[in-house]
Amino acid sequence: MADKIATREAYGNALAEFGEKYENLVVLDADLSAATKTGVFKKKFPDRFFNCGIAENNLFCVAAGLATTGLIPFASTFAMFSAGRSFEHIRNAIGYTHLNVKIGATHAGITVGEDGATHQCNEDIATMRTIPGMVIINPADATEARAAVEAAIKHEGPVYLRFGRLAVPVLFDKDTYNFELGKGIVMADGSDVTIVATGIEVAEALSARELLAADGISARVVNIHTIKPLDTELVLKCAEETGAIVTAEEHTIIGGLGEAVAACTAEDRPVPVLRVGINDVFGRSGPAKELISYFGLDASAIAAKAKKAVALKK
Repeated sequence: MADKIATREAYGNALAEFGEKYENLVVLDADLSAATKTGVFKKKFPDRFFNCGIAENNLFCVAAGLATTGLIPFASTFAMFSAGRSFEHIRNAIGYTHLNVKIGATHAGITVGEDGATHQCNEDIATMRTIPGMVIINPADATEARAAVEAAIKHEGPVYLRFGRLAVPVLFDKDTYNFELGKGIVMADGSDVTIVATGIEVAEALSARELLAADGISARVVNIHTIKPLDTELVLKCAEETGAIVTAEEHTIIGGLGEAVAACTAEDRPVPVLRVGINDVFGRSGPAKELISYFGLDASAIAAKAKKAVALKK
């Protein structure tokens, strides 16, 4: 895990790469191409790039229109401006019509850092989960982000892809990694508790596993890159085999991965499920790494929650 690359960087590079393979791929942006990294695609395919300006609602409606012509549009802007500002337009113009639009939402979560609470979108997974038929992907590293882009291209229907600003550890080998939409990945096995993580929290979960091992607790780590549809088969298998689950996400604990996992287990295999995420509070300005610790998203916080989950097992 020596190399660190932001998933937004991988997103921009992937668009440029797959633009050659998929000639009907087009990219739209809301005057943020330098930040979302879609500028890489713009430079390579200027005739297939559309800057819609600081008019996000229009951005998604234009993308919807392009999708009706057989094109595969990736509409990009910050997570706060897509899942937040443009929720209604995404819901009605893309979700309700089930159009083949891909939403590239960058700068998600509290790791936007110094931009502060107004730009730290910790609610996007929750809002997008409520849209029928919306697929939600939250990659853990650059390799997974690249694979997620192609998986979104191949999937027929709306997809919400969540990318971050902060450079994060590269966990997977590009040449051997296999991405399967809707299927979680067991990163490390364990028998006492399962840590179900998504996005940047996967690396933290792996570190938490080492902390727990030092205390004699065997933790399984599962990477859920596709939050919707959730890999319920894997979640229930982990619940059955380890008897306790901790979820970890850079997102509010309300309506995100934690609630999806809790609902799944409550209905079919009740076990203790404890959530690591942003509590019912807004973010705050500060260095991204410090915010991860401040909001209890780091490895030590995950390990502490895992110990509580183990203690709750009957």
